[in-house]
Amino acid sequence: MRRLLFTLLAVLAMAAPARADDISAAGRGVVRIVTVAVAEDEVVGFGHGSGFAISPTRIVTNAHVVELAARYPGNVVIGVVPSEGDQSVQGRLVAVDPERDLALVEVSGIRLAPLALYAGPPSEGEAMIALGYPGNVDLATARSAADFITPQSPVRSQGVFSGRRALAGTQMLLHTASIARGNSGGPLLDRCGRVLGVNSALTRGDEGDASFALAIADAELLTFLREAGQSVTTIGTPCVTMEERLAADRAADEDARSASDAAARAAAERAAAERTAAIAQARADNEVARENVMAAAAVLLVLGALAVGGAGLLASRGDRRWRWAAGGGGALMVGAVVTFLLRPGFDPADLPQAAAATAPTTAAVEAIGPLACSFDAERSRVVSSQPEAVRLAWSADGCMNGRTQYAEDGRGGWQRILVPDGEATVSVLQYQPGTRGYSETRYFLDAARMTELRRLRQSVTVKACTADQAARANLQTQQAALRAALPSVPNERLAYRCTPTG
Repeated sequence: MRRLLFTLLAVLAMAAPARADDISAAGRGVVRIVTVAVAEDEVVGFGHGSGFAISPTRIVTNAHVVELAARYPGNVVIGVVPSEGDQSVQGRLVAVDPERDLALVEVSGIRLAPLALYAGPPSEGEAMIALGYPGNVDLATARSAADFITPQSPVRSQGVFSGRRALAGTQMLLHTASIARGNSGGPLLDRCGRVLGVNSALTRGDEGDASFALAIADAELLTFLREAGQSVTTIGTPCVTMEERLAADRAADEDARSASDAAARAAAERAAAERTAAIAQARADNEVARENVMAAAAVLLVLGALAVGGAGLLASRGDRRWRWAAGGGGALMVGAVVTFLLRPGFDPADLPQAAAATAPTTAAVEAIGPLACSFDAERSRVVSSQPEAVRLAWSADGCMNGRTQYAEDGRGGWQRILVPDGEATVSVLQYQPGTRGYSETRYFLDAARMTELRRLRQSVTVKACTADQAARANLQTQQAALRAALPSVPNERLAYRCTPTG
Protein backbone atom coordinates (compact mmCIF):
# COMPACT_ATOMS: atom_id res chain seq x y z
CA MET A 1 0.00 0.00 0.00
CA ARG A 2 2.82 2.39 0.88
CA ARG A 3 4.61 1.66 -2.40
CA LEU A 4 1.36 2.37 -4.29
CA LEU A 5 1.00 5.70 -2.45
CA PHE A 6 4.57 6.76 -3.29
CA THR A 7 4.01 5.81 -6.94
CA LEU A 8 0.83 7.92 -7.03
CA LEU A 9 2.65 10.92 -5.53
CA ALA A 10 5.48 10.56 -8.05
CA VAL A 11 2.98 10.52 -10.94
CA LEU A 12 1.26 13.61 -9.58
CA ALA A 13 4.61 15.39 -9.20
CA MET A 14 5.53 14.62 -12.83
CA ALA A 15 2.14 15.86 -13.98
CA ALA A 16 2.59 19.20 -12.19
CA PRO A 17 3.86 22.14 -14.22
CA ALA A 18 7.55 22.97 -13.96
CA ARG A 19 6.82 26.29 -12.29
CA ALA A 20 4.04 28.76 -11.62
CA ASP A 21 4.94 31.40 -14.22
CA ASP A 22 4.40 34.96 -12.93
CA ILE A 23 3.34 36.35 -16.30
CA SER A 24 0.87 33.54 -16.91
CA ALA A 25 -0.48 34.14 -13.42
CA ALA A 26 -0.93 37.84 -14.21
CA GLY A 27 -2.70 36.82 -17.43
CA ARG A 28 -5.59 35.45 -15.37
CA GLY A 29 -6.59 39.03 -14.63
CA VAL A 30 -6.24 40.34 -18.22
CA VAL A 31 -9.43 40.70 -20.26
CA ARG A 32 -10.55 41.63 -23.75
CA ILE A 33 -12.79 44.71 -23.88
CA VAL A 34 -15.37 44.62 -26.68
CA THR A 35 -17.62 47.56 -27.52
CA VAL A 36 -20.72 47.03 -29.66
CA ALA A 37 -22.69 50.03 -30.97
CA VAL A 38 -26.36 49.36 -31.63
CA ALA A 39 -28.87 51.58 -33.43
CA GLU A 40 -32.46 50.51 -33.99
CA ASP A 41 -31.59 46.97 -32.95
CA GLU A 42 -28.79 46.72 -35.50
CA VAL A 43 -25.06 46.55 -34.84
CA VAL A 44 -23.53 49.63 -36.42
CA GLY A 45 -20.09 49.59 -34.82
CA PHE A 46 -17.63 47.22 -33.21
CA GLY A 47 -14.30 47.74 -31.47
CA HIS A 48 -12.05 45.99 -29.01
CA GLY A 49 -9.08 46.52 -26.75
CA SER A 50 -7.59 45.06 -23.59
CA GLY A 51 -7.88 45.65 -19.86
CA PHE A 52 -6.81 44.20 -16.52
CA ALA A 53 -8.38 43.68 -13.12
CA ILE A 54 -7.35 45.81 -10.17
CA SER A 55 -10.06 44.22 -8.00
CA PRO A 56 -12.17 41.08 -8.49
CA THR A 57 -14.88 43.19 -10.15
CA ARG A 58 -13.10 46.34 -11.42
CA ILE A 59 -11.08 46.63 -14.64
CA VAL A 60 -8.71 49.31 -15.94
CA THR A 61 -8.55 50.08 -19.66
CA ASN A 62 -7.89 53.04 -21.97
CA ALA A 63 -10.47 55.78 -22.28
CA HIS A 64 -10.24 55.58 -26.07
CA VAL A 65 -11.21 51.87 -25.93
CA VAL A 66 -14.58 52.74 -24.36
CA GLU A 67 -14.94 56.19 -25.88
CA LEU A 68 -18.18 55.36 -27.70
CA ALA A 69 -19.69 53.89 -24.53
CA ALA A 70 -18.86 57.11 -22.68
CA ARG A 71 -20.40 59.26 -25.43
CA TYR A 72 -23.43 57.08 -26.19
CA PRO A 73 -24.16 55.07 -23.04
CA GLY A 74 -27.61 54.10 -24.25
CA ASN A 75 -26.44 52.70 -27.56
CA VAL A 76 -23.07 51.09 -26.83
CA VAL A 77 -22.58 47.89 -24.88
CA ILE A 78 -19.27 47.09 -23.15
CA GLY A 79 -18.44 43.39 -23.21
CA VAL A 80 -15.75 41.91 -21.01
CA VAL A 81 -14.17 38.63 -22.11
CA PRO A 82 -11.97 37.01 -19.42
CA SER A 83 -8.83 35.09 -20.31
CA GLU A 84 -10.23 31.78 -19.07
CA GLY A 85 -13.56 30.23 -18.29
CA ASP A 86 -16.56 29.83 -20.54
CA GLN A 87 -18.52 33.06 -20.34
CA SER A 88 -18.34 36.74 -21.18
CA VAL A 89 -20.15 39.43 -19.25
CA GLN A 90 -21.35 42.97 -19.73
CA GLY A 91 -19.41 45.81 -18.16
CA ARG A 92 -20.50 49.13 -16.75
CA LEU A 93 -18.41 52.28 -17.14
CA VAL A 94 -17.59 53.64 -13.67
CA ALA A 95 -15.06 56.40 -14.36
CA VAL A 96 -13.29 57.86 -17.38
CA ASP A 97 -10.42 60.34 -17.75
CA PRO A 98 -9.90 61.28 -21.41
CA GLU A 99 -6.85 63.44 -20.61
CA ARG A 100 -4.97 60.52 -19.02
CA ASP A 101 -6.66 58.07 -21.42
CA LEU A 102 -7.83 55.86 -18.57
CA ALA A 103 -11.18 54.29 -17.73
CA LEU A 104 -12.59 52.04 -15.01
CA VAL A 105 -15.14 49.34 -15.84
CA GLU A 106 -17.16 47.26 -13.40
CA VAL A 107 -18.41 43.72 -13.99
CA SER A 108 -20.68 41.28 -12.16
CA GLY A 109 -21.19 37.55 -12.49
CA ILE A 110 -17.46 36.74 -12.55
CA ARG A 111 -14.53 37.30 -10.24
CA LEU A 112 -11.14 38.11 -11.68
CA ALA A 113 -7.63 37.75 -10.27
CA PRO A 114 -6.47 41.32 -9.48
CA LEU A 115 -3.03 42.53 -10.51
CA ALA A 116 -0.81 44.54 -8.18
CA LEU A 117 1.01 47.74 -9.14
CA TYR A 118 4.73 48.19 -8.66
CA ALA A 119 5.28 51.50 -6.87
CA GLY A 120 9.03 51.72 -7.47
CA PRO A 121 10.77 53.20 -10.51
CA PRO A 122 11.79 50.91 -13.41
CA SER A 123 15.48 50.79 -14.27
CA GLU A 124 16.93 51.62 -17.67
CA GLY A 125 17.07 48.48 -19.78
CA GLU A 126 14.82 46.55 -17.39
CA ALA A 127 12.81 43.76 -19.01
CA MET A 128 9.12 44.55 -19.53
CA ILE A 129 6.30 42.32 -20.71
CA ALA A 130 3.11 43.43 -22.46
CA LEU A 131 -0.08 41.37 -22.17
CA GLY A 132 -3.16 41.94 -24.26
CA TYR A 133 -5.12 41.11 -27.38
CA PRO A 134 -3.36 42.62 -30.44
CA GLY A 135 -5.71 43.14 -33.36
CA ASN A 136 -3.27 41.87 -35.98
CA VAL A 137 -3.21 38.49 -34.21
CA ASP A 138 -7.02 38.46 -34.22
CA LEU A 139 -7.09 39.25 -37.93
CA ALA A 140 -4.78 36.33 -38.57
CA THR A 141 -6.58 33.81 -36.36
CA ALA A 142 -10.23 34.85 -35.87
CA ARG A 143 -12.70 33.05 -38.09
CA SER A 144 -15.92 34.64 -36.87
CA ALA A 145 -17.26 37.33 -34.56
CA ALA A 146 -17.69 34.62 -31.91
CA ASP A 147 -13.90 34.37 -31.62
CA PHE A 148 -13.82 37.89 -30.20
CA ILE A 149 -16.08 36.93 -27.27
CA THR A 150 -14.56 33.52 -26.57
CA PRO A 151 -12.25 33.47 -23.50
CA GLN A 152 -8.63 32.83 -24.41
CA SER A 153 -5.26 33.64 -22.92
CA PRO A 154 -3.68 37.02 -23.75
CA VAL A 155 -0.70 37.42 -26.04
CA ARG A 156 2.61 38.30 -24.41
CA SER A 157 5.58 40.15 -25.84
CA GLN A 158 8.78 41.28 -24.17
CA GLY A 159 11.00 44.31 -24.50
CA VAL A 160 12.99 46.69 -22.34
CA PHE A 161 12.39 50.01 -20.64
CA SER A 162 13.65 52.78 -22.89
CA GLY A 163 12.96 55.90 -20.82
CA ARG A 164 10.22 58.32 -19.82
CA ARG A 165 8.31 60.70 -22.04
CA ALA A 166 5.35 63.07 -21.69
CA LEU A 167 2.39 62.79 -24.03
CA ALA A 168 -0.15 65.62 -23.82
CA GLY A 169 0.92 66.27 -20.23
CA THR A 170 0.67 62.61 -19.18
CA GLN A 171 3.75 60.75 -17.97
CA MET A 172 4.48 57.75 -20.17
CA LEU A 173 6.90 54.83 -20.15
CA LEU A 174 8.70 54.21 -23.42
CA HIS A 175 9.45 50.53 -24.11
CA THR A 176 10.22 48.07 -26.89
CA ALA A 177 7.70 45.28 -26.16
CA SER A 178 5.78 44.66 -29.37
CA ILE A 179 2.15 45.77 -29.23
CA ALA A 180 -0.52 46.49 -31.82
CA ARG A 181 -4.02 47.96 -31.98
CA GLY A 182 -6.02 45.92 -29.54
CA ASN A 183 -3.28 45.98 -26.88
CA SER A 184 -4.65 49.35 -25.77
CA GLY A 185 -5.60 49.21 -22.10
CA GLY A 186 -3.56 46.08 -21.41
CA PRO A 187 -0.90 45.97 -18.70
CA LEU A 188 2.83 46.53 -19.03
CA LEU A 189 4.44 44.23 -16.46
CA ASP A 190 7.78 43.64 -14.79
CA ARG A 191 9.14 40.09 -14.75
CA CYS A 192 7.34 39.46 -11.45
CA GLY A 193 3.98 40.13 -13.10
CA ARG A 194 3.37 43.51 -11.43
CA VAL A 195 1.88 46.39 -13.36
CA LEU A 196 4.28 49.15 -14.44
CA GLY A 197 1.91 50.97 -16.77
CA VAL A 198 -1.07 50.79 -19.13
CA ASN A 199 -0.26 50.32 -22.81
CA SER A 200 -1.81 53.15 -24.77
CA ALA A 201 0.00 54.03 -28.00
CA LEU A 202 2.78 53.01 -30.35
CA THR A 203 5.10 54.85 -32.67
CA ARG A 204 5.09 54.28 -36.41
CA GLY A 205 7.91 52.31 -37.93
CA ASP A 206 7.95 53.89 -41.40
CA GLU A 207 10.92 53.31 -43.72
CA GLY A 208 12.62 50.88 -41.39
CA ASP A 209 12.38 53.05 -38.26
CA ALA A 210 12.36 51.14 -34.99
CA SER A 211 8.97 50.81 -33.30
CA PHE A 212 8.44 51.88 -29.71
CA ALA A 213 5.40 51.65 -27.48
CA LEU A 214 4.06 54.06 -24.88
CA ALA A 215 2.42 53.04 -21.62
CA ILE A 216 0.72 55.34 -19.13
CA ALA A 217 2.92 55.38 -16.03
CA ASP A 218 1.73 53.89 -12.74
CA ALA A 219 1.84 57.29 -11.05
CA GLU A 220 -0.82 58.54 -13.47
CA LEU A 221 -2.85 55.36 -12.95
CA LEU A 222 -2.68 55.68 -9.17
CA THR A 223 -3.89 59.30 -9.36
CA PHE A 224 -6.78 58.26 -11.60
CA LEU A 225 -7.80 55.41 -9.29
CA ARG A 226 -7.55 57.60 -6.21
CA GLU A 227 -9.82 60.20 -7.83
CA ALA A 228 -12.25 57.42 -8.76
CA GLY A 229 -12.29 56.18 -5.15
CA GLN A 230 -10.85 52.81 -6.16
CA SER A 231 -8.33 51.04 -3.94
CA VAL A 232 -5.51 48.99 -5.44
CA THR A 233 -2.64 46.84 -4.18
CA THR A 234 0.76 48.51 -4.55
CA ILE A 235 4.12 46.86 -3.90
CA GLY A 236 7.40 48.70 -3.45
CA THR A 237 9.88 45.84 -3.09
CA PRO A 238 12.12 45.19 -6.13
CA CYS A 239 11.45 42.15 -8.28
CA VAL A 240 13.30 39.03 -7.18
CA THR A 241 12.68 35.68 -8.80
CA MET A 242 11.41 32.90 -6.58
CA GLU A 243 14.53 30.88 -7.38
CA GLU A 244 16.66 33.77 -6.13
CA ARG A 245 14.48 34.10 -3.05
CA LEU A 246 14.64 30.40 -2.24
CA ALA A 247 18.40 30.31 -2.85
CA ALA A 248 18.84 33.24 -0.45
CA ASP A 249 16.67 31.45 2.10
CA ARG A 250 18.72 28.28 1.79
CA ALA A 251 21.90 30.31 2.28
CA ALA A 252 20.38 32.04 5.31
CA ASP A 253 19.25 28.70 6.74
CA GLU A 254 22.73 27.28 6.17
CA ASP A 255 24.27 30.28 7.92
CA ALA A 256 21.83 29.83 10.79
CA ARG A 257 22.66 26.13 11.04
CA SER A 258 26.39 26.92 10.95
CA ALA A 259 25.96 29.52 13.67
CA SER A 260 23.90 27.06 15.71
CA ASP A 261 26.54 24.34 15.26
CA ALA A 262 29.28 26.79 16.20
CA ALA A 263 27.36 27.82 19.29
CA ALA A 264 26.83 24.16 20.21
CA ARG A 265 30.54 23.44 19.78
CA ALA A 266 31.45 26.49 21.86
CA ALA A 267 29.01 25.40 24.56
CA ALA A 268 30.50 21.89 24.53
CA GLU A 269 34.02 23.32 24.77
CA ARG A 270 32.95 25.56 27.66
CA ALA A 271 31.33 22.61 29.38
CA ALA A 272 34.49 20.50 28.90
CA ALA A 273 36.70 23.30 30.22
CA GLU A 274 34.39 23.82 33.18
CA ARG A 275 34.43 20.10 33.93
CA THR A 276 38.24 19.97 33.70
CA ALA A 277 38.44 22.88 36.10
CA ALA A 278 35.88 21.24 38.37
CA ILE A 279 37.89 17.99 38.38
CA ALA A 280 41.09 19.86 39.22
CA GLN A 281 39.38 21.74 42.02
CA ALA A 282 37.75 18.57 43.33
CA ARG A 283 41.09 16.77 43.21
CA ALA A 284 42.75 19.58 45.17
CA ASP A 285 39.90 19.64 47.69
CA ASN A 286 40.14 15.85 48.00
CA GLU A 287 43.86 15.96 48.67
CA VAL A 288 43.35 18.53 51.42
CA ALA A 289 40.55 16.42 52.91
CA ARG A 290 42.67 13.21 52.74
CA GLU A 291 45.58 14.95 54.42
CA ASN A 292 43.30 16.27 57.16
CA VAL A 293 41.76 12.83 57.74
CA MET A 294 45.14 11.11 57.75
CA ALA A 295 46.47 13.71 60.20
CA ALA A 296 43.46 13.07 62.41
CA ALA A 297 44.13 9.30 62.20
CA ALA A 298 47.76 9.90 63.17
CA VAL A 299 46.71 12.04 66.13
CA LEU A 300 44.28 9.34 67.26
CA LEU A 301 46.98 6.71 66.86
CA VAL A 302 49.46 8.73 68.90
CA LEU A 303 46.89 9.44 71.59
CA GLY A 304 45.95 5.76 71.67
CA ALA A 305 49.58 4.73 72.00
CA LEU A 306 50.10 7.21 74.79
CA ALA A 307 47.01 5.92 76.54
CA VAL A 308 48.15 2.31 76.24
CA GLY A 309 51.63 3.31 77.50
CA GLY A 310 50.03 5.13 80.42
CA ALA A 311 47.93 2.05 81.19
CA GLY A 312 51.11 -0.02 81.46
CA LEU A 313 52.63 2.51 83.83
CA LEU A 314 49.50 2.55 85.99
CA ALA A 315 49.40 -1.24 86.03
CA SER A 316 53.02 -1.43 87.25
CA ARG A 317 52.05 0.80 90.14
CA GLY A 318 49.03 -1.26 90.98
CA ASP A 319 46.67 1.56 89.99
CA ARG A 320 43.33 0.11 88.97
CA ARG A 321 42.73 2.93 86.52
CA TRP A 322 45.05 1.16 84.11
CA ARG A 323 42.03 -0.71 82.74
CA TRP A 324 40.30 2.56 81.77
CA ALA A 325 43.46 3.89 80.22
CA ALA A 326 44.05 0.68 78.28
CA GLY A 327 40.46 0.62 77.02
CA GLY A 328 40.56 4.29 75.98
CA GLY A 329 43.90 3.81 74.27
CA GLY A 330 42.62 0.78 72.38
CA ALA A 331 39.52 2.66 71.32
CA LEU A 332 41.63 5.55 70.10
CA MET A 333 43.89 3.22 68.13
CA VAL A 334 40.87 1.45 66.57
CA GLY A 335 39.44 4.87 65.73
CA ALA A 336 42.74 5.79 64.12
CA VAL A 337 42.62 2.68 61.92
CA VAL A 338 38.98 3.28 60.97
CA THR A 339 39.65 6.93 60.22
CA PHE A 340 42.60 5.99 58.03
CA LEU A 341 40.56 3.40 56.15
CA LEU A 342 37.71 5.86 55.61
CA ARG A 343 39.96 8.56 54.17
CA PRO A 344 38.23 10.08 51.08
CA GLY A 345 39.23 8.70 47.68
CA PHE A 346 38.99 10.48 44.31
CA ASP A 347 37.32 9.29 41.11
CA PRO A 348 36.33 11.88 38.41
CA ALA A 349 33.43 9.62 37.41
CA ASP A 350 31.86 10.31 40.80
CA LEU A 351 31.51 14.00 39.99
CA PRO A 352 27.97 15.07 39.00
CA GLN A 353 27.45 15.34 35.23
CA ALA A 354 25.51 18.15 33.47
CA ALA A 355 21.84 17.27 33.58
CA ALA A 356 20.48 15.89 30.30
CA ALA A 357 17.99 18.13 28.54
CA THR A 358 14.95 15.95 29.17
CA ALA A 359 12.62 18.92 29.56
CA PRO A 360 11.56 21.06 26.58
CA THR A 361 14.01 23.83 25.75
CA THR A 362 13.07 27.45 26.28
CA ALA A 363 12.70 27.95 22.53
CA ALA A 364 10.37 24.95 22.27
CA VAL A 365 8.24 26.22 25.13
CA GLU A 366 8.05 29.69 23.60
CA ALA A 367 6.90 28.20 20.27
CA ILE A 368 3.65 27.07 21.89
CA GLY A 369 0.75 29.30 22.85
CA PRO A 370 -0.30 32.74 21.59
CA LEU A 371 2.17 34.27 19.13
CA ALA A 372 2.51 37.62 17.37
CA CYS A 373 4.07 37.23 13.92
CA SER A 374 5.64 40.19 12.13
CA PHE A 375 6.26 40.27 8.39
CA ASP A 376 9.86 39.52 7.37
CA ALA A 377 10.46 41.33 4.07
CA GLU A 378 14.01 40.02 3.72
CA ARG A 379 12.78 36.43 3.47
CA SER A 380 9.66 37.13 1.40
CA ARG A 381 8.74 37.53 -2.24
CA VAL A 382 5.71 39.74 -2.72
CA VAL A 383 4.03 40.08 -6.11
CA SER A 384 0.35 40.70 -5.37
CA SER A 385 -0.31 40.88 -1.63
CA GLN A 386 -0.17 43.53 1.06
CA PRO A 387 1.18 41.58 4.05
CA GLU A 388 -0.04 42.40 7.54
CA ALA A 389 0.97 41.16 10.98
CA VAL A 390 -0.47 37.80 11.96
CA ARG A 391 -1.59 36.58 15.37
CA LEU A 392 -1.94 32.88 16.00
CA ALA A 393 -2.12 30.35 18.79
CA TRP A 394 -0.17 27.12 18.42
CA SER A 395 -0.34 23.84 20.32
CA ALA A 396 2.31 21.14 20.40
CA ASP A 397 0.11 18.64 18.53
CA GLY A 398 -0.30 20.84 15.43
CA CYS A 399 -3.54 22.60 16.32
CA MET A 400 -3.71 26.17 14.99
CA ASN A 401 -5.90 28.71 16.76
CA GLY A 402 -7.81 25.94 18.48
CA ARG A 403 -9.74 24.98 15.35
CA THR A 404 -7.54 23.87 12.42
CA GLN A 405 -5.41 20.73 12.43
CA TYR A 406 -2.05 20.96 10.62
CA ALA A 407 -0.11 17.96 9.29
CA GLU A 408 3.56 17.19 9.93
CA ASP A 409 5.69 18.15 6.94
CA GLY A 410 8.49 15.64 7.57
CA ARG A 411 11.03 18.38 8.36
CA GLY A 412 10.13 19.14 11.95
CA GLY A 413 7.37 21.56 10.97
CA TRP A 414 3.65 21.58 10.24
CA GLN A 415 1.66 22.55 7.15
CA ARG A 416 -1.88 23.04 5.89
CA ILE A 417 -2.79 23.50 2.23
CA LEU A 418 -5.79 25.71 1.45
CA VAL A 419 -7.63 25.29 -1.86
CA PRO A 420 -10.43 27.90 -1.86
CA ASP A 421 -13.55 27.79 -4.02
CA GLY A 422 -13.79 31.47 -4.93
CA GLU A 423 -10.15 32.25 -5.67
CA ALA A 424 -7.62 30.87 -8.18
CA THR A 425 -4.85 30.76 -5.58
CA VAL A 426 -3.60 27.86 -3.47
CA SER A 427 -1.88 28.70 -0.18
CA VAL A 428 0.50 26.48 1.76
CA LEU A 429 0.60 27.59 5.39
CA GLN A 430 3.61 26.37 7.36
CA TYR A 431 4.84 26.74 10.91
CA GLN A 432 8.30 25.75 12.18
CA PRO A 433 8.24 25.55 16.01
CA GLY A 434 12.03 25.22 16.15
CA THR A 435 12.54 28.69 14.71
CA ARG A 436 9.07 30.14 15.37
CA GLY A 437 8.84 30.84 11.66
CA TYR A 438 5.44 31.10 9.96
CA SER A 439 4.99 31.39 6.20
CA GLU A 440 2.32 31.49 3.51
CA THR A 441 3.46 30.22 0.14
CA ARG A 442 1.06 31.04 -2.68
CA TYR A 443 0.53 29.49 -6.10
CA PHE A 444 -1.41 31.43 -8.77
CA LEU A 445 -2.96 28.74 -10.96
CA ASP A 446 -5.20 28.50 -13.99
CA ALA A 447 -8.78 27.25 -13.91
CA ALA A 448 -7.93 23.70 -15.01
CA ARG A 449 -5.29 23.26 -12.31
CA MET A 450 -7.62 24.68 -9.65
CA THR A 451 -10.37 22.25 -10.70
CA GLU A 452 -7.98 19.32 -10.29
CA LEU A 453 -6.80 20.54 -6.87
CA ARG A 454 -10.36 21.04 -5.68
CA ARG A 455 -11.08 17.47 -6.69
CA LEU A 456 -8.09 16.29 -4.62
CA ARG A 457 -9.18 18.50 -1.73
CA GLN A 458 -12.41 16.54 -1.39
CA SER A 459 -10.43 13.65 0.06
CA VAL A 460 -9.25 15.78 2.98
CA THR A 461 -11.49 14.70 5.84
CA VAL A 462 -9.68 16.19 8.86
CA LYS A 463 -10.31 19.87 9.43
CA ALA A 464 -10.90 20.42 13.15
CA CYS A 465 -8.15 19.78 15.68
CA THR A 466 -7.86 16.15 16.75
CA ALA A 467 -5.74 14.02 19.07
CA ASP A 468 -6.41 10.91 16.95
CA GLN A 469 -3.00 9.77 15.70
CA ALA A 470 -4.51 7.75 12.85
CA ALA A 471 -6.55 10.71 11.64
CA ARG A 472 -3.47 12.96 11.75
CA ALA A 473 -1.44 10.39 9.79
CA ASN A 474 -4.22 10.26 7.19
CA LEU A 475 -4.20 14.06 6.99
CA GLN A 476 -0.45 14.00 6.38
CA THR A 477 -0.93 11.63 3.43
CA GLN A 478 -3.72 13.78 1.97
CA GLN A 479 -1.69 16.96 2.29
CA ALA A 480 1.28 15.27 0.62
CA ALA A 481 -0.95 14.39 -2.36
CA LEU A 482 -2.06 18.02 -2.67
CA ARG A 483 1.53 19.25 -2.39
CA ALA A 484 2.66 16.86 -5.13
CA ALA A 485 0.05 18.32 -7.50
CA LEU A 486 1.40 21.86 -7.10
CA PRO A 487 4.11 23.41 -9.29
CA SER A 488 7.66 22.98 -8.05
CA VAL A 489 8.14 26.76 -7.71
CA PRO A 490 5.47 29.05 -6.22
CA ASN A 491 4.64 32.62 -7.18
CA GLU A 492 4.69 34.31 -3.80
CA ARG A 493 6.06 33.69 -0.33
CA LEU A 494 5.17 35.69 2.75
CA ALA A 495 7.48 34.98 5.69
CA TYR A 496 6.89 35.95 9.32
CA ARG A 497 8.88 35.85 12.56
CA CYS A 498 6.80 34.98 15.62
CA THR A 499 7.30 35.90 19.26
CA PRO A 500 5.30 34.72 22.28
CA THR A 501 2.73 37.15 23.63
CA GLY A 502 1.95 35.54 26.95
